[in-house]
Amino acid sequence: MDTAFTRLAGVRHPIVQTGMGWVAGPRLVSAAANAGALGILASATMTPDRLREAIREVASRTDAPFGVNLRADATDAGDRVRIMIEEGVRVASFALAPSPGLIAELKEAGIVVIPSVGARRHAEKVAGWGADAVIVQGGEGGGHTGEVATTVLLPQVVDAVDIPVVAAGGFFDGRGLVAALAYGAAGVAMGTRFLLTSDSTVPDAVKARYLAARVTDVTVTRAIDGLPHRMLRTDLVASLEHAGRMRALARALRRAAGFRKLSGLTWRALARDGLALRHGRNLTWSQVLLAANTPMLLRSAMVDGRTDLGVMASGQVAGLIDDLPSCAELVDRIMKQAEETLEGLPTAG
Repeated sequence: MDTAFTRLAGVRHPIVQTGMGWVAGPRLVSAAANAGALGILASATMTPDRLREAIREVASRTDAPFGVNLRADATDAGDRVRIMIEEGVRVASFALAPSPGLIAELKEAGIVVIPSVGARRHAEKVAGWGADAVIVQGGEGGGHTGEVATTVLLPQVVDAVDIPVVAAGGFFDGRGLVAALAYGAAGVAMGTRFLLTSDSTVPDAVKARYLAARVTDVTVTRAIDGLPHRMLRTDLVASLEHAGRMRALARALRRAAGFRKLSGLTWRALARDGLALRHGRNLTWSQVLLAANTPMLLRSAMVDGRTDLGVMASGQVAGLIDDLPSCAELVDRIMKQAEETLEGLPTAG
């Protein structure tokens, strides 16, 4: 299926596997790329040295294009960009809007820049700065999310910008791909659906929790880091929502210290990242500390398999998924269903 996005990214199918922290590692990314989708490596939880190793590992597993997701506000974003340039990465993905200077540096090196946005004004801003495409995530999507549903947000953005738009939030099958194309999107991006594949390294016990979830078991909470965060509702989430302020902060400080050790960041660097996270969001310092806690809560589930001690970011589509195909099987199934859906549409008479 040929779209503006497939031509831009050099992939066979208009499907993106999103850069999920602790989930989108070399095995999943290379499997998605080999299936014809754009696999995106999550780098925020990696040290720069580990990022270089991971990029090389993906490149050793596939000849297809793939991307790397970056935190635009990270203090070492420039170093990570240089690693991507040196290693010949095709696509740079961002969860927050990258600066005009960062976009220009990447584009000069021939790297396609695709920020993720949750509002029309953000799409207009990054398009004006030179972004090549945008991923637009509606409120159904997992992780940090907004309040506007994809079916409302997507047409707004498509009408507002002249660059390819990839739809995210609520997609898991070929029917959704056709719906997104009908709205004017050039493809779809999926996180939870790729997390629930046999190529994902997420522990089996965690996948089982996702597969058992109903749509109503996926909730939005601010208890994790002060920002709206969509995830599976668990006893831990409930306890965090009811925890007193001092208890929550003490727990957050311990986990922030653990993330500092894993990431190789100094406390000074963590503080700088906290300042960047706080900028423009009216977060209190307590919320900034809670935000530093989030990577370790995610790691407890996604790496260690501790569903009792970790949180599980999730799109609402978890309640509609009941199997664990390989990436190749999943992408093939989506594309076949999309073709069948298109053929079955009534023609104007």
